[in-house]
Amino acid sequence: MTLPYADWLIRQRWYAGRNRVLTEATPVRVTSLAPDLDHVLLRAAYADGGSETYQVFLGWDRELPPEFVGAATIGSDGDRIGFDALYDEQSARALLGLIEAGTEVDGLRFVPEPQAKLPLEAPARVVDGEQTNSSVIFDTAAILKVFRRVTPGQNPDVELNRVLARAGNTHVAALLGAIERPSPGASGAGDPAAAAGDSAGGEDGETSLAMVTAFAPNSADGWSMARASVRDLLAEADLRADEVGGDFAGEAYRLGEAVASVHASLAEQLGQWQEPAPLDAMQRRFEASAASVPELAGFAADVYARWQRLTEPITVQRVHGDLHLGQVLRTPDNWLLIDFEGEPGQPSAERRRPDSPMRDVAGMLRSFDYAANQLLVGDPDDEQLAYRAREWVGRNRDSFCSGYANVSGVDPRADGTLLSAYELDKAVYEVAYESRHRPDWLWIPMRAIRRLLDTPSTPDETAP
Repeated sequence: MTLPYADWLIRQRWYAGRNRVLTEATPVRVTSLAPDLDHVLLRAAYADGGSETYQVFLGWDRELPPEFVGAATIGSDGDRIGFDALYDEQSARALLGLIEAGTEVDGLRFVPEPQAKLPLEAPARVVDGEQTNSSVIFDTAAILKVFRRVTPGQNPDVELNRVLARAGNTHVAALLGAIERPSPGASGAGDPAAAAGDSAGGEDGETSLAMVTAFAPNSADGWSMARASVRDLLAEADLRADEVGGDFAGEAYRLGEAVASVHASLAEQLGQWQEPAPLDAMQRRFEASAASVPELAGFAADVYARWQRLTEPITVQRVHGDLHLGQVLRTPDNWLLIDFEGEPGQPSAERRRPDSPMRDVAGMLRSFDYAANQLLVGDPDDEQLAYRAREWVGRNRDSFCSGYANVSGVDPRADGTLLSAYELDKAVYEVAYESRHRPDWLWIPMRAIRRLLDTPSTPDETAP
């Protein structure tokens, strides 16, 4: 008798198959880590013929705190009760112990970083509300992130945090360790999960399963800080953005410096070179978005014309890939960039693809636009509020770009053609996202596309 994995899987926030019909969830590899702790790879099969691979650290016959029983309990195999072991402090600390010891069990590798010390006795608690992963915080010392949906290849969050931490960059949380196994197709891998996913096929090397980084106590996320600043401004109708107590411009400047520092470290460690601009990928994204939002199709000619101005090769390197105010933390000392996984839902190879640093810059500039305008949702036509929002956006865009230029020596505003092309690409992606998830917010990226097309990308250019 097996556990009722399917019933449990569909109730998890991180389950990605909500728009598909799940037919079964079957273990394809079970690795025993202790008498009461296993690692399980699950094949989720769908009625459309596709499948995905998920993972669970499976604990047995242990008494959970009452508040976790419903969420964590998977069921009975007839003799024992199985549960999600991340919710059990003893099991979670055991995983840290395996990492610190550098344990390998049947190809499952627990890999510590050099000189890393893990908080093996620290209190542990699961983070609520994550959409794609599960994380356990160990007091104020470390955080274990488990990638629930397993895709072949190295996760860029592990890869880039490792590179940046070993380079001594202070704008990321130090990587302390990881959990990996050979990818399908790697020499000698022979993993039965190789056929257990829509993206199976993989690449040589490691498949990332989890990572441990230093925890950032007493930190605030950039999105919350920016929204508070906007609220302060909108509440003071007779003050300019630079006169309001919650002015964010200084933080935007320091954030620009942090992003430039991370870009410099990635270029130094992993290289930087010239490639043609990714015009085909941009056009494919536009076509996909226009298919779901017909209003967007009317902008096709002007958007394509802007992108076609990218006639020269651009500088590319490894970048964050999905940078916005929700992906940065302000600690008492500095800004940290987090979650280097790249754009959600993309295959591993796509998320690891080098791109222009302007991809990250444009993502942050678009996030400033969201932070200001989300407070106008429900009343987007209030011209006074809209004016104040634009004032806030402009001030913080300029501060961020100035901070970026101070460290990198490259002012993003100096190449308006390149920057506006990436901002348009990001806004097009946002249109598709908002149409599916938050229709009341759709006007924010649509208005941004109109503004970008009405703004000359070079000082002597006439608007289209």
